[in-house]
Amino acid sequence: MARGDQLGRQWKIIQTLISSKLGKSAADLAKDLECHPRTVYRDLEALQVAGFPIYTERVEGKTLWSLLDTVKHQIPIPFSLPELMALYFGSDMMKVFQGTVFYDSLESLFQKVKTTLPPESKKFIKNVEQTLHLGMKPYKQYSKFKEIINRVNDAAIKKKSIEIVYYTMSRKKESKRKVDPYKIWFYEGTIYIIGFCHLRKKIRTFVIDRIKLLRLTDGKFKQPQGFDFDAYTRHSFKVMQDELYTVKVRISPAWAKYVGEKIWHESQIACKMPDKSLELSFRVAGLEEMKQWVMGLGPEAYVIEPEKLKEMVKAGLRKALIQYEGLRLAQRKSDARGNRLHLV
Repeated sequence: MARGDQLGRQWKIIQTLISSKLGKSAADLAKDLECHPRTVYRDLEALQVAGFPIYTERVEGKTLWSLLDTVKHQIPIPFSLPELMALYFGSDMMKVFQGTVFYDSLESLFQKVKTTLPPESKKFIKNVEQTLHLGMKPYKQYSKFKEIINRVNDAAIKKKSIEIVYYTMSRKKESKRKVDPYKIWFYEGTIYIIGFCHLRKKIRTFVIDRIKLLRLTDGKFKQPQGFDFDAYTRHSFKVMQDELYTVKVRISPAWAKYVGEKIWHESQIACKMPDKSLELSFRVAGLEEMKQWVMGLGPEAYVIEPEKLKEMVKAGLRKALIQYEGLRLAQRKSDARGNRLHLV
């Protein structure tokens, strides 16, 4: 018999006793669980040993099993072993949010669940902690933005507008904004707010750690019925919104398998070439994020179209080369100066 089947059956027994006002006989439990009464007796004994306050009483000549009323409200809904693993996996994913309302809430929930689990399930979770780990890099220390995150979360739930002082990276300056926060979005280690910007009169995406000041207003907003988060982000290669482009990139034969085994964007179309290279096509909003992606692949990627992206990558490579050459020249001068001082 599988261990998971035994735990699942025992959880069903607990839930049956919770919902029963008068208690259940072993025969009734066996009928509900479609197993032999001897199996039920073994399970009941195991639950008692594990510390569950299960007792028996005689009612009209029958022995009924019950759970003390004082603890019935403490028993959570049953969790299967895969569900427990998923719950732990979820808590591991949230460690990037340590010090924020998101992590604190999930950690509190997880600890409450653990305190009401029988020893078998606690042992399983301990094994999971020793064998399963999720790493997320790079990530930001969001504990520094705890108050801002809490206020944004509160505003989004209560449908209240916020006033913020926001630093725009591209313009390198701060501006005051009034925003209706529709959605809080976590993507690739960064938390974003997607909402209506009253200054720009359109839906915009804001990086939460670029908010310098935030005030929750009394003004309420209604999220438009036509707003669809999936539709809003569909064409972004990552998070940026801009003009739509069709992009084609050729991946070298050496890296074709590595790059081709991932889905980089939902519009992705892959075509294997005769020389074993890979041609990837995308339909994306904006080219800046595509440029960074292509440059990150170095000489293993080559832009076929559009020409604008090809020129952006060339300019980026030229800039990088100038920087490296400048650093190398500066290092040579420094070494030469050091040698002269040594000779003196």
